[in-house]
Amino acid sequence: MSAGAGTEVVLRRAAGPDAAAVADVWLRSYSAALPTVVRARSDTEVRDYIRDVVVPSRETWVADAGGGIVGMMVLAGDLLSQLYLAPEWRGRGIGDRFVALAKERSPGGLALWTFQVNKPAHRFYERHGFVAVAHTDGSGNEEREPDVRYVWRP
Repeated sequence: MSAGAGTEVVLRRAAGPDAAAVADVWLRSYSAALPTVVRARSDTEVRDYIRDVVVPSRETWVADAGGGIVGMMVLAGDLLSQLYLAPEWRGRGIGDRFVALAKERSPGGLALWTFQVNKPAHRFYERHGFVAVAHTDGSGNEEREPDVRYVWRP
């Protein structure tokens, strides 16, 4: 979906029929934002996991732009587990809206992990009041990529 000017973007809970579009956003965003990070799962495995696990059993939110999914966010209690935007929709305030929603859903605080190489994500989360509290060598994640834990406290 093209990034049409003036298209209203609605944040809503994902439903089963959204799974394929959610997976598309995840795959496209990951490839664009993290070109040097080797994914632990194939495209098919990602699509299956999002369809069979993420959308039906996780608190999954989508950014819907006139019927097209342009962003996704997954919350797991106070963990902001995933936040991905279609590359052509970055810089339009959708991520800001997702973070505001996450803070509303978890007013006592939030935590998240992002890869150390993802400097734009660091800047984004820091702008929203998150503080880096731990850096790892990546041995604890599927990708074996060094990461950073961020925490936001009200």
